[in-house]
Amino acid sequence: MHPSQNSPMMKALRREPVPYTPVWLMRQAGRYMGEYREVRAKTTFLEMCRNPELCAEVMLTAVGRLGVDAAIIFSDLLPILEEMGMELEFSAGEGPVIHNAIREASRVDVLRELDDPQRLGYVYETVRKTRAGLDENIPVIGFSGAPFTLASYAVEGGASRDYARTKRMMFADAGAWDALMSRLSRAIILYLGEQIKAGAQCVQLFDSWVGCLGVSDYENFVLPYVSRIITALKTEFSDTPIINFATGNPMLLPLLSRAGGDCIGADWRIELNTAWAMIGHDRAIQGNLDPLVLLASPDDFRPHVARVLDHAAGRPGHIFNLGHGIHKTTPVENVIALVKMVHEMTAK
Repeated sequence: MHPSQNSPMMKALRREPVPYTPVWLMRQAGRYMGEYREVRAKTTFLEMCRNPELCAEVMLTAVGRLGVDAAIIFSDLLPILEEMGMELEFSAGEGPVIHNAIREASRVDVLRELDDPQRLGYVYETVRKTRAGLDENIPVIGFSGAPFTLASYAVEGGASRDYARTKRMMFADAGAWDALMSRLSRAIILYLGEQIKAGAQCVQLFDSWVGCLGVSDYENFVLPYVSRIITALKTEFSDTPIINFATGNPMLLPLLSRAGGDCIGADWRIELNTAWAMIGHDRAIQGNLDPLVLLASPDDFRPHVARVLDHAAGRPGHIFNLGHGIHKTTPVENVIALVKMVHEMTAK
């Protein structure tokens, strides 16, 4: 058993008593940090993601500065799509762009099977280097985009306001949608499995775009694939906790719980106690401070932190996090203050 299994983070995932509420933050290594900007200035974003030394460096720096209780590997949701045949580019000011997007159902086969998971070997090496450079009592979190979010990128070709092309395929061509989601699900199972083998103590599924769906559409068109992924991973890696996170529509929380996961992530659009009741108290919960609260001073955001913790009510199984990633204009000192605040306010 790795020493980090006894950490507050891993105990919380198992809903065991902890000495204080563990905290880690999505995008905890990112543009708000000067050290990250210095590294990023030397290379393109995709080349950085392919460089395990740089990826480990920026995350280890963030963990050391912030004092968080877990290190999520530094990577992105989209390299898996590139290795499956998508022509990916990160354009300045535009974000990710896929040049051969699947605009028609007849083109689903543009997305290849991930027949060799070692095509993403640089990600697994990032896991190993992050694990090697980290205090042994701090767990490493691996991650992948969830199938709906990855499918939406592949179909839309980039950011979207209404996901019209994705929904058109989903509603109009069940065969194409199943082929796309099944292919992504198989790839995600392999991808996360390799991260676990490389040394990740837990993994998180990010469904950043699924909040555009209603409850019945999630149930019919997404839940079966997420459930398939989680069931396969738990069958092979039964002791590795899985965090199932989606943002945008709190009414999906009961369905995320049904799809599976040891811990369900909630964003800031719902109070934590309400979210936990919807998820079920037999699961851990992660969240859920509004990231933009951190643009205020620590004195001003302290009551917001206290409200989240009050709603957790000291029940085992709460992992403090933001409802999504740290905003790029957030002062680093505020993030450091947040982590210290959570630890001090919950110390037993």
